[in-house]
Amino acid sequence: MSQTHPERTAGSAARPEQTEGEAGETAVQRTAQPLGAASAGAGDSTRRALLDAALDVFTERGYTNASVTEIAARSGIPVGSLFHHYGGKRGLYLALWEEFQEDQERRTAAVVAEARGQGVTDPIALFVAGARAYLEGAWVRRRIGRLVRQEDGPSGFDALRRQWDRSWVRRNAKLLRVDETRRAGRVRVIVLTTVIGGAARELSDCADVAEAREIVEEVCRILAHLSEPPD
Repeated sequence: MSQTHPERTAGSAARPEQTEGEAGETAVQRTAQPLGAASAGAGDSTRRALLDAALDVFTERGYTNASVTEIAARSGIPVGSLFHHYGGKRGLYLALWEEFQEDQERRTAAVVAEARGQGVTDPIALFVAGARAYLEGAWVRRRIGRLVRQEDGPSGFDALRRQWDRSWVRRNAKLLRVDETRRAGRVRVIVLTTVIGGAARELSDCADVAEAREIVEEVCRILAHLSEPPD
């Protein structure tokens, strides 16, 4: 299945303009917040600006050639604040990756939980539903996919990714109810997980949403077939 990694459409709707009353109400709510809550909100805004700017710079220049000075300038945040929140560009890169993984896991878990709530109990059906959710998320967050494909990440990133992949395989084995102590079962789940990961990388290069949907549908058909246990 998914990293249920397998466990982000193309844009968000613009926020409608506030009426005068709504603006006043918002102002009252904002001033009524405890100081700690307001500070937390400011910190979240700072981190978001830094992550967005880092993704822009990393995808344009690669990790090695990216500079914290340019990231800070694009974000409008002082360099000192960048180091305070992330310690440097390595921390920014890893934060982007971890944010993507956590979003994917939430997405997939929600879809699988919804399917179960509708009475779906077949492990293969649940696995494919989770895989579909993961692949759709990979298309929406395709810039992260392109970034990771550059193979120009910080030291230690490959080990972190392998660790995450092993965890993904274990989650998929549990969803498929496969006995990981049996080599054949373990290999089957590894193959299925590898198919999803490879398809996610291809989605990052799709020309448009129609092509992305075609890939998602084809991969889900393949997964459904490959997930069937041997006779």
